[in-house]
Amino acid sequence: MIRTRIYLTERQRRELADMATATGKKQSELIREAVDRLIEKESRAWREAVLQKTAGIWKDRTDLPDFDEIRSDWDRY
Repeated sequence: MIRTRIYLTERQRRELADMATATGKKQSELIREAVDRLIEKESRAWREAVLQKTAGIWKDRTDLPDFDEIRSDWDRY
């Protein structure tokens, strides 16, 4: 792990200390868990934004083959 220094408000520090006592976890562990949740949330939001931005980008293309026709060759009866 890499040591990182952060600044907390008095309220954040107090609440974090109370949570650590209540859960039996170290404050640093709680902070790492919170950072992991933030990263997961933001990366999911980023992926969704990219998908929304790229949805339908090929809809007006005329230089692509007819995919329905190509797929029909794959159908097995």
